[in-house]
Amino acid sequence: MNLTDPILILGAGESGVGSALLAKSVGARAFVSDGGEGRGPGPAELVAHGIGHELGGHRPEAWIDTEVVVKSPGIPDDAPIVDTCRAQGREVISDIEYASRVFTAQGHTTPVVAVTGANGKTTTTSMIDHVLRHEGWDVDCVGNIGTSWSRRLAERHEAGDAAAQATVVEVSSFQLDGTSTFRPDVAVLLNITPDHLDRYDNDMASYAASKWRITQAQRKGDHLIYNADCDWTSRLLRDCGTAAQLHPLSAERLFDEVAREGRGGGLDPQDPRKFKLQHLNSFTMTIQKLAVQGKHNLFNSMAAGMTGRILDLRKDGIRESLQSFEGVEHRLEYVSEVNGITFINDSKATNVNSVWYALECATSPVIWIAGGIDKGNDYSTLVPLVRDKVKHMICMGNNNKPLHDAFDGLVESSHDVGSAEEAVTLAYHLGMPGDQALLSPACASFDLFGSYEQRGRAFKNAVRAL
Repeated sequence: MNLTDPILILGAGESGVGSALLAKSVGARAFVSDGGEGRGPGPAELVAHGIGHELGGHRPEAWIDTEVVVKSPGIPDDAPIVDTCRAQGREVISDIEYASRVFTAQGHTTPVVAVTGANGKTTTTSMIDHVLRHEGWDVDCVGNIGTSWSRRLAERHEAGDAAAQATVVEVSSFQLDGTSTFRPDVAVLLNITPDHLDRYDNDMASYAASKWRITQAQRKGDHLIYNADCDWTSRLLRDCGTAAQLHPLSAERLFDEVAREGRGGGLDPQDPRKFKLQHLNSFTMTIQKLAVQGKHNLFNSMAAGMTGRILDLRKDGIRESLQSFEGVEHRLEYVSEVNGITFINDSKATNVNSVWYALECATSPVIWIAGGIDKGNDYSTLVPLVRDKVKHMICMGNNNKPLHDAFDGLVESSHDVGSAEEAVTLAYHLGMPGDQALLSPACASFDLFGSYEQRGRAFKNAVRAL
């Protein structure tokens, strides 16, 4: 693939428009095809930049001169239009792969840090960004977190700016599915637990293999930070291997035990109230001093700290930044306390494991607001936590039967609502001083909302209106 070769882009969302802008910035002709009705700002932006596009359907016969197709992550791999493109001999790649190819072709050599996992991606990506910025680095924080990598590269190219000192990119399994040459200097694999199985024929092995693609192109000078307590990761490391240097982390085991697998981190054997990281030399930090608490955030903080050590940041700088990190919107986000009831926005919890973390962290009785589009969830792991911590369940979605079947017998009451406003009002009336009203859906948002962000903001607006 040459930088100036014409490309076809499927999808006019953030990743698609970003890829089109990047193509234009390097002198390539891009054409964007979207099977939807063109909702959102994407089509208007394409018009403003003079980029050819079509909405409401695809016309493959018009794409004769394109050999590379950049597919937006929201389009399934087995969509008919994707099958058509492959049958016509076109290479189908993700926006991450495209941005990576342009980045490499332009001669950029500054480090790329890629973060993936079923849970914790956004928090960890944001932490790493915060740690680097705290030390004065010019950072591009991009990918699944919001702004596409392609868009940011295009902006820098158009402005005549140099590459960022570091690029931190959050990568989903859907984006990794379309990669072949994407090679992060530091790859962070947080965990592999069930999520999006509807896109993988309910086959956990296929989903896990997608996550493992983050290390497929890495070389011996690169680094893989991974969860030493994740069974699927251990299995893939054994069966598939990697050329990268290994950095195992555990938020549960002592450092000495974890260190047998590589230069990593675990609880300090001298004081388990601290964690210890080892890369060239050791780094320790008191867990209670971390800005965000909970076992999952301990692991995320360790991953961010290990990234900082690999990039040779000051130890004191890492400690300071992990103490000042302010968290991520829609992930266990404190909203308000109203008449003694604490409202928590965890809209980003779109799978069972994320909800498990949220409930595990709860220290007061919970009014649980759940529901949306079920992704083939197995709710069995939540049963003990719901039994012990949840008083009332409020189901916000078009099909709440799986939730009722799993939990109605474990809670004092369960209810169905059709909006965030109804959910918040009902939680307020059911709650008592000292209770926690927790929006942690375990499901996708697309039955009632355009995104988990929209769902979270609707929840926050409703709380503020009480």
